[in-house]
Amino acid sequence: MSEYRRLRVALLGAGAVGSQVAGLLLRHGDELADRAGAELELAGIAVRNLDAPRDVDLPRELFTTDAESLITGADIVVELMGGIDPARAHTLLALGSGADVVTANKALLATHGPEIFEAADRVGASVYYEAAAAGAIPIIRPLRDSLAGDRVVRIMGIVNGTTNYILDRMDSEGADFADVLADAQRLGYAEADPTADVEGYDAAQKAAILASLAFHTAVPLETVHREGITGVTADMIEEARDAGFVIKLLAVCERLGDEGAESISVRVYPALVPRSHPLASVHGANNAVFVEAEAAGPLMFYGAGAGGVQTASAVLGDIVSAARRHIAGGTGVGESTRANLPIVPIGHVTTRYQITLEVSDAPGVLAAVAGLLSEGGVSVATVLQTVAEPNAEEGGTARLIIGTHRAADQSLSATVDSLAASGVVERVVSVLRVEGE
Repeated sequence: MSEYRRLRVALLGAGAVGSQVAGLLLRHGDELADRAGAELELAGIAVRNLDAPRDVDLPRELFTTDAESLITGADIVVELMGGIDPARAHTLLALGSGADVVTANKALLATHGPEIFEAADRVGASVYYEAAAAGAIPIIRPLRDSLAGDRVVRIMGIVNGTTNYILDRMDSEGADFADVLADAQRLGYAEADPTADVEGYDAAQKAAILASLAFHTAVPLETVHREGITGVTADMIEEARDAGFVIKLLAVCERLGDEGAESISVRVYPALVPRSHPLASVHGANNAVFVEAEAAGPLMFYGAGAGGVQTASAVLGDIVSAARRHIAGGTGVGESTRANLPIVPIGHVTTRYQITLEVSDAPGVLAAVAGLLSEGGVSVATVLQTVAEPNAEEGGTARLIIGTHRAADQSLSATVDSLAASGVVERVVSVLRVEGE
């Protein structure tokens, strides 16, 4: 080891991921030094509570509550605290002191990415964040480096393991959302407060990061259209299955328009995916990112999207990359957001819908529904009608499952509103977009 230069690594946070990173650094130090060309010395671990239980047994003398002193004495700072504050301040302090930063903090990058990358550029440092978008799956480097000479057209990603676990079990078992969510919480797949996952906030943060890389454009988090899965029912899952689809919470990043007049759309919502599509076979808490590029064609990246030791793998890869840059010298490679493509709202996107309506089982209702769709400029592709048991007092009801042709999302949305307000529709049961056809 004596022939290697020593680099000091400061670790911020010792939770599920941080404790695994520390353990692997200590356990495989010699091997990592051979790969990096530098000795990676774990200088310390900054935590809020020195006595909190850890997933890995680590030397107590490594722990400190003085994050600032640890940061300013480090060559590489690994931020695994999560959240915005104090992670943002610590990251800016690290970059200001000339250290490279490795982070898995999707919320921080989605919210303050431009500020952080600008701070890195000012001092010639680098920010590494492979673990921020899809856990152990290598997707940041392929988008930033391998596909830098190509034109990414579209990304569809299952980037939240909790929601995929829930929807997958609902699909395979016919279970209800609330029951599967409770199981996910017991198994540790979902937090006690699952809002960030089930309402799509986590996926939206990752979508902003992926879109920024794919389209070389800064994507503010507030421009990402977001819908969660709390409204998905067992009946919707069954109807999707009967129609040859599976419901997945997707992060969709798409290039729109012709060259010279292009824009991008970034959105997260539950969508119908054909069962023949590769994303339909992503089960459990796994993640997958499906990339379509003009020259490379379709590419799929699949694996564990979460988990302490799995995510630690991506973090350690970034630490080795940062160490190699220190040894090679030179300034860090900045982020490319010079394309500056406009980001359009969801209404400008062209999609297909599957609309499920509850209507009176009476003559002329189907024609009235068809007329409202036509008035909205929405063309019907398929109609399936099922009849419920008749009600002696009110008459029977029927359920219409309508598949539309592609149309502007704003036209489809306005038409659904018209249907809901009409006298012929008793209830709009569900509305889902179709992706991946």
